Amino acid sequence: MAAQAKMIKNTGWRLFLQTVIGRAYPRVIGTQRDLSWLFFDIFFPFMSMIGYVFVYRALQAPEEYIGFVVMGGAMTAFWVNILWSMSSQLYWEKETGNLSLYIMSPTSMMAILLGMATGGLFATTVRALVIVIVGSLIFKVAYVVTSFWLLFAVFSLTMVALYGMGMMLASLFMLLNREAWHLANLAQEPIFLLSGFYFPISSFNFWVSLTASLIPLTMGMDAMRQLVFPSGATLGFLSVTIEVLVLSGLSVLFLVAAYFMLRKMERLAIREGRLTDRLN
Repeated sequence: MAAQAKMIKNTGWRLFLQTVIGRAYPRVIGTQRDLSWLFFDIFFPFMSMIGYVFVYRALQAPEEYIGFVVMGGAMTAFWVNILWSMSSQLYWEKETGNLSLYIMSPTSMMAILLGMATGGLFATTVRALVIVIVGSLIFKVAYVVTSFWLLFAVFSLTMVALYGMGMMLASLFMLLNREAWHLANLAQEPIFLLSGFYFPISSFNFWVSLTASLIPLTMGMDAMRQLVFPSGATLGFLSVTIEVLVLSGLSVLFLVAAYFMLRKMERLAIREGRLTDRLN
């Protein structure tokens, strides 16, 4: 009698990691399936960036401002990815009927969203690099990086805090149901303004800049600009050290908030059985 093969079920961290890889894979591969999306995701932010470049040159602004615009144009790709591919994701999954499968699966919602974030981050980073390289070559932007390791640390902390914010908003948008679409549209342009995508946030008064610093991109871009442009430190809002500490705090805050809000959402789905209903 042949011995039956023993079925091995992954649990704990193995199941978590398997879920992350499984959800990241379609987003990484999906970018190669329809290259027209890749083109438009690069083309439209690039057009907006060019408009600001010509405005600054018409006003005879310092050349560093051109670099600010190029970096801001690249970072818009991350915010758009957070807004539409993270924050609104669970709402779209509900509309397509997949949310109930996520809720019933033995893995955690945190792992599912982290996998989506990882796959989205890979594809978005490619788009951002193309915008930076092409924009820098066309407009002859000069970079003076004072510390590559610190720059990498700032970027990594910004992405952790930003995607943690995206996970938190995913559960919030899910609980708000149909209002998620309107909130996503409403949030897009104000974030472009408050985060200082195309100008230093020190242009605001202190309290407006401090409030805008709750958005991880605000602190992240300000710190990165100080690290890659000669006059970046003079136009920065706070010192890089303080901004790294703020980003670290925001990373912990948003990840913890995302964990508890996703748990709350799962409990509502199990207890009331209404969360996955498309007619909510």
